[in-house]
Amino acid sequence: MTENKSDPTSPTSGGVPVSDDLIDRLADEAEQGYDVATLRRRGGRPPRGSTAAEVVPVRLEPELRAALQARAEGDHTNASEVIRQALRAWLDVA
Repeated sequence: MTENKSDPTSPTSGGVPVSDDLIDRLADEAEQGYDVATLRRRGGRPPRGSTAAEVVPVRLEPELRAALQARAEGDHTNASEVIRQALRAWLDVA
């Protein structure tokens, strides 16, 4: 892979042009292995509770979905949080 700095479609990694030399250096580094404990955590959703949350698909009729969205907007939150709050209250759990 040859580097072409004037070509805006040239591949980059974090704004750094990807060259054959960079690929070789990264491959050598990867082959030597990484200390997983020192790798930084990337973004993403923070865990809820003690473990990762599970996605539970639910089908809602249009009227219930509209009421859910209206409640979320009224509470300045999102539909997921309204559902979690409602389930906690209905099931009497923290």
